[in-house]
Amino acid sequence: KMDRFTRTMILNWISKHLEGTDNPYASGQALTGDKVGLWRYRVGDYRLISKIDKGKLVILLVEIGHRSNIYD
Repeated sequence: KMDRFTRTMILNWISKHLEGTDNPYASGQALTGDKVGLWRYRVGDYRLISKIDKGKLVILLVEIGHRSNIYD
């Protein structure tokens, strides 16, 4: 569970950087290792792990968490 400030910050970031974009890859970075095929977006101290469906331009957020434990 996230506090209200963090939720608002993440939703605002998504609205500004991902909604309506033609290139969701520009704001993120591809992950490697056991997370190949997933993309990471940095929002403050939080990370959004997502899978991007190229055919439909759909971004599915797989996980949201603090940077200290998101990759565990």
